[in-house]
Amino acid sequence: MATLQNVLSGFLVEEPMDLSRREVQERLSRAAIPAFFRMAQAWGLRDEDARRLLGGVSNGAYYQLKRANKKTLDQDRLARISLLLGIFKALNILYSRKLADAWITRPNSSPMFAGEPPLAYMVRGGVPALMRVRQLLDARRGGR
Repeated sequence: MATLQNVLSGFLVEEPMDLSRREVQERLSRAAIPAFFRMAQAWGLRDEDARRLLGGVSNGAYYQLKRANKKTLDQDRLARISLLLGIFKALNILYSRKLADAWITRPNSSPMFAGEPPLAYMVRGGVPALMRVRQLLDARRGGR
């Protein structure tokens, strides 16, 4: 799908990728699945937490995904992984690798997290929480 780019009031406007199309889902899943599992490993996530970040994937589906890496993810899971990878990238820009990998599971004094680890906030809050954490980190690094 060609990307439509326009300049509107000084801002770049891009048409988002159509994640509802099966061929787009298949193409993106090939990279998203292994990237998600590498990120989960770097963060030291328990399988239960990784499953919940993916939107409550069942044990069987999760382990099949982990083993096969050839499944096609739906629109929701692709969006979740995209947000998580953006969080991962922002953390690695802001902090050393060791701190970036630990940040997600360490208690955080930010009012947003109320002393809990960002992981707990994201698991409880779903996609809206993932978006807020991504926005927080992007703002901290001066990105868009």
